[in-house]
Amino acid sequence: MLIGVPKEIKNHEYRVGMTPAGVYELIRYGHKILVESNAGLAIGYGDEDYIKAGALIAKSAVEVFERAEMIIKVKEPQASEYKMLRSGQVLFTFLHLAADQELAKGLLDSDCVAIAYETVTDDNGGLPLLAPMSEVAGRLAVQAGAHALEYHKGGCGILMGGVPGVKPANVVVIGGGVVGMNAARMAAGLGADVTVFDRNLNVLKKIDNDFNGRIKTIYSNHMNLEKAIRSAHMIVGAVLIPGAAAPKLVSRHMLKEMKKGAVLIDVAIDQGGCFETSMPTTHQNPTYIVDDVVHYCVANMPGAVAKTSTLALTNATLPFVVDLANKGWKQAVLENKHLMNGLNICRGNVTYYAVARDLGYNYVDPNSLI
Repeated sequence: MLIGVPKEIKNHEYRVGMTPAGVYELIRYGHKILVESNAGLAIGYGDEDYIKAGALIAKSAVEVFERAEMIIKVKEPQASEYKMLRSGQVLFTFLHLAADQELAKGLLDSDCVAIAYETVTDDNGGLPLLAPMSEVAGRLAVQAGAHALEYHKGGCGILMGGVPGVKPANVVVIGGGVVGMNAARMAAGLGADVTVFDRNLNVLKKIDNDFNGRIKTIYSNHMNLEKAIRSAHMIVGAVLIPGAAAPKLVSRHMLKEMKKGAVLIDVAIDQGGCFETSMPTTHQNPTYIVDDVVHYCVANMPGAVAKTSTLALTNATLPFVVDLANKGWKQAVLENKHLMNGLNICRGNVTYYAVARDLGYNYVDPNSLI
């Protein structure tokens, strides 16, 4: 199979869909890899590194999309990219379609086969391709939030860990999954007063046991949450419903009850965000202020640490890429139910229920199309 790896073009996105090591692995199975020139240059992988691994170098994204049977990316295709997709071509990347009607329509119109990293599952009920980026995003959320709390950034001028005789920042994490756990761990490590909200009592018990009570846990309901945000200096939105739009847990009205200069970090922004006032931002202009509350809603947070993120992501995706390349997408998804769960768009049909529901499309069982 001829596999294409274009350069990412989203604002300040420096990750790349495949490393030279991934190329070398696929070459050993007899596949050909076409990498756009300078696709990995920002994180230290020059064209010569890909050539040594056995890749072919394309001069442009147009060449990659025209020639490749399968496209491997990191972020969802931008308008100029999904317009280049063709019928039957396989796209394997993050998609987050429930929050992007325009992208969904573009993929449907292209008649491609789009498999989303974020809905591929595993035997433990987890999301193995989303998890490494969730780990990065959770840790970055606190790092970014700590800077946003600084007064010259619009924040209330609170140091995360305080100093002797001065209270630390009060950090609320909504959601105790992979993002939330990593955000809580980082915030606690900086010395903040951390509380995690979740509706799964087993999750709360695990956090309590893992941190010996260092991180407080509270069952998530509207009354508890509304009370907590009034005293919070930082709120990390870490809510995930696989493939679906994120629920709005903090309303515009609730902002008026928050501290002036408090910070909202919306890690769920790729899925539409879990704060009513959230709007996607970029690393170039990461924050904005509504009702004296700082909002950080960067839609590709892990791109800020592109080297770490690329290595973590490609470690997870490569076995699935190998499977798709060796068997072809139809056989691969038939034999692997977890890969089947990643199938969001198939030849003009929406094949993931939550995406179809949230965007108003008819859901089509992917098994009926293979």
